[in-house]
Amino acid sequence: MTAKLPPLLGAAFPPAGLSSEETEALSTLSNIAETEIAPLAAENDRIGRYPTQSMAVLKRSGFLKSVLPKELGGLGFSHRASMEAQLRLALADSSVAQLYKVHDEIIREILTYCPPALKPRLARAIIDDSAIIGLAVAESGRKVDDPMTTTAMPRPDGGFTVTGKKIYTTAAAEADYIATWAYNPEAPGIAENPLAGMQLNLIPPTTPGVAIHRDWDPIGQRATDSGTITFDNVKTDPDWNATIPGQFSPPHASLRYQVGFCAIMIGSAVAALREAAGFVATKSRPWPSAGVDNAADDLLTRSKTGDLVADLVAAYTLMQNAADLLDAYERGEIDRTELAIPVYAAKVTAHKASLAAASEIYTLMGTRSVARSNGFDRHWRNIRVLSLHDPVAWKQAEIGRHVLTGWQPEPGLYQ
Repeated sequence: MTAKLPPLLGAAFPPAGLSSEETEALSTLSNIAETEIAPLAAENDRIGRYPTQSMAVLKRSGFLKSVLPKELGGLGFSHRASMEAQLRLALADSSVAQLYKVHDEIIREILTYCPPALKPRLARAIIDDSAIIGLAVAESGRKVDDPMTTTAMPRPDGGFTVTGKKIYTTAAAEADYIATWAYNPEAPGIAENPLAGMQLNLIPPTTPGVAIHRDWDPIGQRATDSGTITFDNVKTDPDWNATIPGQFSPPHASLRYQVGFCAIMIGSAVAALREAAGFVATKSRPWPSAGVDNAADDLLTRSKTGDLVADLVAAYTLMQNAADLLDAYERGEIDRTELAIPVYAAKVTAHKASLAAASEIYTLMGTRSVARSNGFDRHWRNIRVLSLHDPVAWKQAEIGRHVLTGWQPEPGLYQ
């Protein structure tokens, strides 16, 4: 019997459009997420630290290897399958989804520019040891694109000595390897191209000199534990040097992570509506003017629910279309602008639809739903934090600039 993915909200959403192999793996992942990860989500949020038990479940699932190409022993899943996985994990726990998101993105990226000898070594770590990768790239400069201050000084053995401080280190706190970007001031060619000095090393968090400060304290996405990490004369293993000098992130890397944020926001919003639907049918009191005995029969409640769901379906469809375009771009079938503008449209739509759903569930459920013990606010808090990454107003302006002037977005950290 062919595996099927559980429906998101009844029959409202279109089929995921995955291969049979992808569908089977996603069906298994969805079941694990619902039965083993979701029950831990509220406590993960309360504690606000790395969801160790949930990530152990994800590791045991074997899904981490889905990002690897088949020639390296992985499953070679499409971007559509990757985004569906992130959405399905977000249904259970959006922080777990974001930790997986970082792993998926950085592996896909590393394989485009790392030394050839690292590829099988990295694949074996993921397949045999269920290794998961975290990220340390952002710094606390006055501007997000200030020059990088973390340095990677070359050593005679081919490794580096890394010194510096990173913020927003999502997935790194208990990762098996921290993908750490630093600057090598001695790299050849930096006078002509400063990017030639960018150096990526995969560093185990137990390496001497690595200090994980566990100081993450936001209103949402709390269990990502995306706090501060300092590197004090950390000596890297030359076997885990992840860059070839002069090579850097592919031109569509920033677009890929924007689509991932769409997936997690939509998944979180679907989770909010699922919980709201159950509450409305069993606990909400119908408004007297509705003339019904159950709030689920209130015409205005039904209409508002349908409106929120329809916008999420539109966002989901645009998100999966953008995922397909990522694969098309990598096959050389479209140019970067043909990828970027639809990604921006997906981001704008997901932002609006997800925030609206997570906020307006209270309109559906009524006053008794605001009791803190219900925990419904978790969804809005998580989406609100995620939505601040790559501000949506800039996506709107960039779409408008393209349509009005023909502008083509240049590759960049957030463009």
